[in-house]
Amino acid sequence: MKKAEIFVHGVSAGIFEEIEKGNLYRFSYRDVYTGPPVSLTMPISSRVYEYKEFPPFFDGLLPEGVMLESLLRLKKIDRSDHFSQLLAVGEDMVGAVTVREAE
Repeated sequence: MKKAEIFVHGVSAGIFEEIEKGNLYRFSYRDVYTGPPVSLTMPISSRVYEYKEFPPFFDGLLPEGVMLESLLRLKKIDRSDHFSQLLAVGEDMVGAVTVREAE
C-alpha cells in the first residue's frame, strides 16, 4: 500500500492512500486540520473519501503529453501507475497543494 501526505499551503492536511492498486483509494483529513479543503470536491465536512478509481482531483494534478512521457521515461514509472506519478511530481506542482511520500 502506498501513502502520500497531502499539504495545503505547506500545512499537512491529510493522507492519501492507494489501498488496492487501480481499484481503491482513500483520502483522510487529519483530525487537527482546519484549513481550506484540498479540493472543493472534497470539503472538510466529510473527513474521509474513498474512490474506486484514481480520484479526479489528484488526476488533474498529473502531467500530460510530453511532460508525462518524459516523467515516465526518466522515473521508469508505468503509465497506469497514477499514484507513483503523483509522488514523482508532488513537490513541484502549481497551486496550493503539494504531495510527499508518507512513511
